[in-house]
Amino acid sequence: MTGRRPARTTGPLLLAAGIVAIEFAAAVTGFVASTLLPVVTAELAARGSLGLLIAGSTLGLFVALPLAGRVLDRLGTRGTLAAGMLAYVGGLAVAATARTAWTFALGQFATGLASGLLAVFGIGSAIRHLDERLRTRVVAASSAMWLVPALVGPAATLGLEHLVGWRWTLLVPVPFVLLGRLLIVRAVRDAPPDRSARRPLGRTLLIPLGATGVVVSAGWWPLAIAGAVTAVAGMIALLPAGTARFRPGTPAALGAMALFGVGYFGADSLITVLLTTGFRVSLGEAALVLSAAPLAWAVTSLLATRFTSPRLPAAGLSLTALGTTVLAVELLADGSWVVALVAWAVAGIGVGLAYPGLYIRATTAGASGFSATELATAVITAECTGQLLGRAVGGALSSSGGAGGLSASYLVFGFALVAAAVAATRATDD
Repeated sequence: MTGRRPARTTGPLLLAAGIVAIEFAAAVTGFVASTLLPVVTAELAARGSLGLLIAGSTLGLFVALPLAGRVLDRLGTRGTLAAGMLAYVGGLAVAATARTAWTFALGQFATGLASGLLAVFGIGSAIRHLDERLRTRVVAASSAMWLVPALVGPAATLGLEHLVGWRWTLLVPVPFVLLGRLLIVRAVRDAPPDRSARRPLGRTLLIPLGATGVVVSAGWWPLAIAGAVTAVAGMIALLPAGTARFRPGTPAALGAMALFGVGYFGADSLITVLLTTGFRVSLGEAALVLSAAPLAWAVTSLLATRFTSPRLPAAGLSLTALGTTVLAVELLADGSWVVALVAWAVAGIGVGLAYPGLYIRATTAGASGFSATELATAVITAECTGQLLGRAVGGALSSSGGAGGLSASYLVFGFALVAAAVAATRATDD
């Protein structure tokens, strides 16, 4: 009896620590990738292929999601961990040694594939093994994990890039990613996979297939439009009924999450290119703006948890839409770096106000009758599909029209965030 108790106590703590470590790794990875984007674009002569550079990892994630359960059945937990680590390190090695945009995108695709291998299994394990009190603490700790990377990530990335080059700097997140995955697998190594979370292969693959069409369209709009329609159709097929119509309650919250992903993550993925190309500022100044929104998001989220107003998500998303639209207008008007810094910080404050309440509403069954696993799968599908579409559409627009294309991208992002704010007003009604 006494020999088993430590395992029961340590398991959930290891799992919680692994989830927090993965969130920290995601923050580090995001800041490294965004800070280095202008350097990689110039090095690989990829100004016309931005979609490839920024959407590769998310495409890999979506390809992996329907395969994760099948891989776990065949390889087991330890085998899946080994395969995921090999794919992640191998993908980064390919990206770090790339000489063309396509090779870089292939490496990023492999890292996304590795990240997705354990995604559904990890989420299901968190739902089954962490009680509500511990999950609440994990959410709070995960939000805080963005503070340090937001403060020092861009500057440290630029310093390392200056010392050792962007190729070696790209490998910085590896220890954090591997540590988080190791902790999660050690915590749930004997747990069977959650077969109820398995996704249909064909419908899930519609999302990356459609997004790939947008990425490779190269300005040929029939292909771009067909790709976007295919990706949206795949998302609608996977999400609960009523999401596409923004049915009041949980479906509307999930729809708002998808539109939020399009607007915010699309804008965030291009912010350094916007500043260095459109505003013609240095990469160091662009890195400061890059940090503004995540830092404001993290701090505001910690404060917003003290309030329970159902109007916060819509109000916050409206602020984010305002800040994003200001960037588009300022680019056309040859605006100042200071205005861009303030606008992006305001956008981050808006996300901090909106995200906690919107996420809780999207993962609360209410009168909808959805299970916890269905909601966990749905919220990741909604947010990640929005993120993938935002990056793909933004990359396609920005690659084809110079400063005008960048401005058009941010106007599209602003419109998506306005639509998200409208959808959020319906999320409070069951």
